[in-house]
Amino acid sequence: MASIKEVMAEVTSWLRSATELGISLILAFVILDVLFPGAIGVVNNIGVIVGQFSEPGLVGLIALLLFLLLFKKQQ
Repeated sequence: MASIKEVMAEVTSWLRSATELGISLILAFVILDVLFPGAIGVVNNIGVIVGQFSEPGLVGLIALLLFLLLFKKQQ
């Protein structure tokens, strides 16, 4: 029987792999959207998401920076 630490390590590994796959897919879609404008609309969606973070002003910008800092620390 696996210990809790082993199970958590396995789940963390799966989540990390899924996240890396998601980031790779987003990057591929951005490249496709740049090469064929309007085909997928990923660039517009990313703009909307960044805009939502910056709408509340400084608080949203700080939240975005903290998110990026935590994401970079995980890698």
